[in-house]
Amino acid sequence: MIHIRGLSKRFGTRAVLDGLDAELPEGGVVAVVGASGCSKSTLLRCLNGLTAFDAGTIEIMGFRLEASTRANAEQLTRLREKVGMVFQDLHLFPHLSVLDNVTLAPRVVRKLPRAAAEDRARALLGLLGLGDRAGARPHELSGGQKQRVAVARALAQGARVLLLDEPTSALDPALRCEMRELLRRVASGELSEATDGERLTLVIVTHEAELASELGATVWNMQDGRLVMNHPLERQTG
Repeated sequence: MIHIRGLSKRFGTRAVLDGLDAELPEGGVVAVVGASGCSKSTLLRCLNGLTAFDAGTIEIMGFRLEASTRANAEQLTRLREKVGMVFQDLHLFPHLSVLDNVTLAPRVVRKLPRAAAEDRARALLGLLGLGDRAGARPHELSGGQKQRVAVARALAQGARVLLLDEPTSALDPALRCEMRELLRRVASGELSEATDGERLTLVIVTHEAELASELGATVWNMQDGRLVMNHPLERQTG
């Protein structure tokens, strides 16, 4: 599903990604951990073509990204339909309702009729516990609700890989537990109705070792732009 070979990225003279090699099977879950500033978010942005890199290759969802060839706009659009990203600051449109935030890309990019896009969005919002918030604006939502809207927006595009940048970092303890439970449900396949019966592949940047353990995630530990550890953690139960 995801194959990374020799991935390198420099900002000036500083190597922020320095020859990374890693792979993740379809339906796998990986937690990318490491100190602040070790380029975890840069890795995520490389995986869906938001950030160009200087050397190496990425193969993801049948797409191949290379340093020597820049993907064109059409290729990137098709890639991002399958590889959704939930940003740390979410990027919800403040002037749009929850429903419109979720349906905008399917209608504009995939050219879905409004009725079909809204039916899909309402089903996703219901599965994520937001069925009664379709008409709300982002400022009327809690932090956890905003996170779920961002997840719904990625799933509405048909994403099969979810890239999540610190999905619990800005939440209070209660909402952090709520978001961890949602991620556990996604990782375990319990929300397969929202993903057309397919199990999602998750790449999660996090500072929370407990989250990685709960999800039974493989851990990619980054240090100075390199991957220094790569092993699975057993999922906690009880």
